[in-house]
Amino acid sequence: MDDRSRGIQKFSKLVKQAVEESDISCEVKFASGEVHQFGTSSPQFCVTFHTDKPLLGPLNEYTMGTAYLKGEFDLTGDMLKMQEVRRLLNRKTQFSIVLKFLTQLFLKPATWINKQAISTHYTLGDDFYLTFIDTHYRFYSHCNFYSEDETLEQAAEHKLEIMYEALQLRPGKRLLDIGAGWGGVHEYCGARGVQVTSLTLTQDSYNYTKNLIQRLGLEHCSVQVEDFLDHGPEEPYDAVVIYGVIEHIPYYRRFCTQLWDCLKPGGFFYLDASAVIEKYDVSDFTRAYIWPGTHSFLCLQDMVQELLYHGLDVVETKRDTLDYGLTMKHWASRFDANRDKIIEGWGEEIYRAFRLYLWTGCYGFYEGTMQAYHLVAQKRHDRGPRPTLWRRTYNFVRGLV
Repeated sequence: MDDRSRGIQKFSKLVKQAVEESDISCEVKFASGEVHQFGTSSPQFCVTFHTDKPLLGPLNEYTMGTAYLKGEFDLTGDMLKMQEVRRLLNRKTQFSIVLKFLTQLFLKPATWINKQAISTHYTLGDDFYLTFIDTHYRFYSHCNFYSEDETLEQAAEHKLEIMYEALQLRPGKRLLDIGAGWGGVHEYCGARGVQVTSLTLTQDSYNYTKNLIQRLGLEHCSVQVEDFLDHGPEEPYDAVVIYGVIEHIPYYRRFCTQLWDCLKPGGFFYLDASAVIEKYDVSDFTRAYIWPGTHSFLCLQDMVQELLYHGLDVVETKRDTLDYGLTMKHWASRFDANRDKIIEGWGEEIYRAFRLYLWTGCYGFYEGTMQAYHLVAQKRHDRGPRPTLWRRTYNFVRGLV
């Protein structure tokens, strides 16, 4: 048996396993012209290989993802059903990607990494993201659905309603928004008399939000290009919100130290984010093509620990996993609907990379390998304390006496 035949056999075995485990049906067209049908019903999706190259090497998530980006095979049909095959691919780690991640995490300044990573992902221009995110408040983080048949725009409104009440915002309150995005917090909270200050690391976000503030006449609001870790307000804020940005700040201890300094005693903090059980659990494909740098999904238990050690009581945590899954399904569907526009404006490889990212992310929330949460905390009057080894030992011995 030659390499090509072995590759076809190996891939067919993988698909057959997915069909048996998930009751899906699909069609696979190989470069030779061979067509294999899997499952007992009409194909829900189709894999079309234009070359045998992807089948000749290891069938892992990174190599197959890279082959798709290069156009070596195409995927048509139900992209969520296709994920049943993808989940069986080995997530073998690429040493070069891990080495780069560790080098940046431990040897580069946090603010430098943040700027480089954010700039890389967000330099595609406003029009790119506006092809798939909600049209009302333009959130690139999950929205909150009260029912599954709501629109993405309705869910975006709920996202702001929930935050506004949780932070007990009222006219005249001062709110720090970490990550301006496209000005959604300004548009909602600023219009209700809240003095919003937004921080962003990209010029595009700054320009868009600045223009929005001027257009809506929100003279009491502002936006500036600055890393939160460097931010020094003239006086502490009444509240702080961070929507889907903590994934870019894995330095929880430093983040919470800064948060304490920026909040008034009794002030509230609101965070929402995509999450995983193990910190730094990000696929090689995501690190290579979507989120470079030290991007890491929220590790809830680690964040809660640091908040408590830094004098912030956690007053609410809520699981938003289904909300993120629904959000990404809306994004992915809108993205595919704008396929021609995206390819014309940004190229086929960008389209393919984000298409995989959006559909795979959606599946991850449905499958449960990824989670999402929102969290509310309130600053106490005392900071900490952070238990040292000596303090832990003393308290343990004292408990024995």
